[in-house]
Amino acid sequence: MSLLLAPMARLALLVVLLVAAGVCVLLYEPQRLLSQGWPPGLPVGTGVLLFAAAYGVCTAAFVPRPLLNLAAGAVFGSQFGLVAAVGGTVVGAGLAFGLGRVMGQEALRPYLRGRWLEAADGQLSRHGFRSVLAVRIFPGVPFAAANYLAAVSRCGWFPFLLATALGTVPNTAAYVIAGASASSPGSPAFLVSFGFIAVSGAVAAAVAWRKRHRLAPSAGAEPAPGHPPVVTAAPHGP
Repeated sequence: MSLLLAPMARLALLVVLLVAAGVCVLLYEPQRLLSQGWPPGLPVGTGVLLFAAAYGVCTAAFVPRPLLNLAAGAVFGSQFGLVAAVGGTVVGAGLAFGLGRVMGQEALRPYLRGRWLEAADGQLSRHGFRSVLAVRIFPGVPFAAANYLAAVSRCGWFPFLLATALGTVPNTAAYVIAGASASSPGSPAFLVSFGFIAVSGAVAAAVAWRKRHRLAPSAGAEPAPGHPPVVTAAPHGP
């Protein structure tokens, strides 16, 4: 039992679970919803709940969210599709965050020694809500990677989930509307949503490029918890 509770053993189990989820996604091919639609006769409310649950599992297994958002719009339309997609986003983020926090945090924190990783860990630990909100509003970091990185940090549950729910609405809505109006690509709804996706992606890339230096820790920054301070020898006089 003690072996199973060891940090590296839990990390290995997390990797196995993620691989198994990825294999299931490949076998069941959720992208078929784009062409086949939802099974007929199923109530909309039940379908939204089931879709959100499946969406959450897929995102935890690194399935790209844009594909799932397009599917939500194509299957349920704009309104119900947005509910299903945002609900699934929160479910998937919470699932990944919980798995990473319980099974990977203790094993991975000792390896957060790179400059970028230490800086990201510091931002998420001290300013969890606004850091996660910024990542969600300006998509640049892959969704699943942001979830597991936040789990390894000291970001709290509530700030993480609230920032995810609020920050993903604009981009998610754009993809859902594009999926709902994909049958008429010349319609204003499709053109506006597609334009928003293109502009938000360009803005995210520009912001990440201009603000990248902020991730670099300053010379006087305190060392991350658990890391020994860097000691430099004083210069000797002549």
